[in-house]
Amino acid sequence: MLKEERKQIILNEVRIHNRVLLNDIAELVSVSVDTVRRDIKELHDERKLKKVHGGAISLGFYNHNAQEKEVYSIEKKSLIAKKAIQLLKNGQVVLFSGGTTNLELAKELPASLAITCFTPSIAIANQLLSKNNVEVILIGGKLSKDSQIAVGGTAINMLADIKADVCFLGTNSIDFEHGLTEFDWEIVEIKKAMIRASRKVVAPVISEKLNSYRRYKICNIEEVDVLITELDPEDKALLKFKDKNISIL
Repeated sequence: MLKEERKQIILNEVRIHNRVLLNDIAELVSVSVDTVRRDIKELHDERKLKKVHGGAISLGFYNHNAQEKEVYSIEKKSLIAKKAIQLLKNGQVVLFSGGTTNLELAKELPASLAITCFTPSIAIANQLLSKNNVEVILIGGKLSKDSQIAVGGTAINMLADIKADVCFLGTNSIDFEHGLTEFDWEIVEIKKAMIRASRKVVAPVISEKLNSYRRYKICNIEEVDVLITELDPEDKALLKFKDKNISIL
């Protein structure tokens, strides 16, 4: 495989999943980790992604200052956000994980909506602060430098005292058999705690994340109450999720 082909695959994976690991890409394109590391370094120097320890992240990943053109599939994520707003009403307590789709939801919240929002994400909290009728409570703890999300025991303990009406749970990958999965175990642990702290779990994801999975499981697909994509709810790609009694928006 030519270098330019490899680099395009890396960019596609980063854009869809926001983050990639060296080992996973090396396996995907059948080259050494050192070769992938050099490819990522070149893409970083070309300002097409950001190199981080063990892999790479997209330029818009948890970056509330990112330009819209740097956020992959911004139109799809905006449509998902507009659908998600249908689930919200005044007086609710809402949990937001991080992620660029949830960031769009935070931006799209109507100015008149009066809710209380908990989040471990700096970017989400910063965006919610612009909403006059939203009370924002930041879940604290050790900060993950790559994701800008609070992780660890302090954050998990804080979530143990919450029972939110709805949780918007972003995820790296979602699959009918493997459920919701992530790269980072600490992120998995905080998202497991968010599920326990919520009456309803909503997964807002672009359809390109369907039928993909990573190393660490957040939850089985049955633990998701609502799945929101940019697709029509009757799209055949979503039919098997309906079989699990998941509401589709």
